[in-house]
Amino acid sequence: MKVRRDVVAGLAVLAGGAALWASSGDLPVGSLAMPGAGMMPMIAIALVMVFGAVLVFRGTAGPRLAADHWSDADHALRVIVATAVATFLYTRLGFLITMSLLLFGLVGLVERRRVLPAALFSLGVALATWLLFGMVLKAPLPPAPVWS
Repeated sequence: MKVRRDVVAGLAVLAGGAALWASSGDLPVGSLAMPGAGMMPMIAIALVMVFGAVLVFRGTAGPRLAADHWSDADHALRVIVATAVATFLYTRLGFLITMSLLLFGLVGLVERRRVLPAALFSLGVALATWLLFGMVLKAPLPPAPVWS
C-alpha cells in the first residue's frame, strides 16, 4: 500500500479538528440572528475539517510518505516545543510578555537571527498586536501579573 503524504496530513487535520470540536462545547454558539462567543471558533474548526477532507480525497496523487526527507524534523520540533511552552505561559505571564518571548525564541533562537534585531522585532510585533487587539478591538487579553 502506498501511503501518500497529503492523505496522512489530511487525516491528521481531521483528527485535530474533531478533537477541537469535541472539546469546544463550553462557549455558547447561539443562532445566526444572535451569534454567541462559540460561533466563530466552530465555523473555523468546520472549515479546517473541510480542507482536511479535501486533502484526504485529493491527496492520492501526491508524493508517497516514504519519499519524504526528514531533515527539517528538528526545526519543526523546536517550533512545536516553543509554541507549547508559550501556550502554557500565556495565562501566567500575560499576552505581551509571552508573545514577546515566543517571537524572540522563534526568530532569535530557532531561526538564528541577530539578537538585537530579533528582540526589537519581537517587542514591536507583540506591542503592535496588543495595541490593536487589546486597545482598539477591546479583545480580552490576559494581562501580565505585574499589572494585575
